[in-house]
Amino acid sequence: MSVAVALLAGVGLAACTAAEAPSPGSTAEADTVAPFPQSGDIEAGTYLVTGYPVPFEITVPDGWETFDGASLGKDDPDLPNSWNVALFFYPVTYVPTDACAWKGSIVKIEPTAEAFVDAMAAQESTVSTPAVEVMVGDYSGFEFDHAAESDVDVTDCDLRQLCIYAGSAEGCDGKSYETLVERETYTVVDLNGERAVIALVQPDESINPTLLEEARAVFDSIEFLRPEE
Repeated sequence: MSVAVALLAGVGLAACTAAEAPSPGSTAEADTVAPFPQSGDIEAGTYLVTGYPVPFEITVPDGWETFDGASLGKDDPDLPNSWNVALFFYPVTYVPTDACAWKGSIVKIEPTAEAFVDAMAAQESTVSTPAVEVMVGDYSGFEFDHAAESDVDVTDCDLRQLCIYAGSAEGCDGKSYETLVERETYTVVDLNGERAVIALVQPDESINPTLLEEARAVFDSIEFLRPEE
């Protein structure tokens, strides 16, 4: 496990399949902050995402894109895969108690930030760093890193994948890992008793450090804003 913990020192890594995603919508703030686009290339600027109970602003530089209005990614031109860094903001409702033997172990969790942190920390076959308290704009939350345990044989896992979270108890239709090097950084925010989960992911250990720094800056730019009185 110490090896896995060491791997979590940097930006997170994950292979993802889309759960039901929050979709942007128009609000009064959209008159001054552009709504986050549903698909295509994203121009540099600050955008408003309204899929959670509280909207958040995110600042994105040139060269990023989205395809579903609830994620964005960017390629490293020196690597063959697409979206070598990415951010995902999907709802998370179900977490397997064992990421490897996940069939039959997917359980619904309470809609709080603490419940998600506790479920991920207790999940077998994976390991989390201790969660630290953070402020994300006007709201408090937690940040932690998550990865596969170093001695897990993914080929022995259900459907040859580690299921990290799911959109239902019936199957792994949320986030999964297919290799031991996959890991990610989570920020989970308590929005007046409801939960928002933001994941920073990368699918390759050879990504240009400059791109990793850029992705981290986008991740850190997120601010959940309380409505004006």
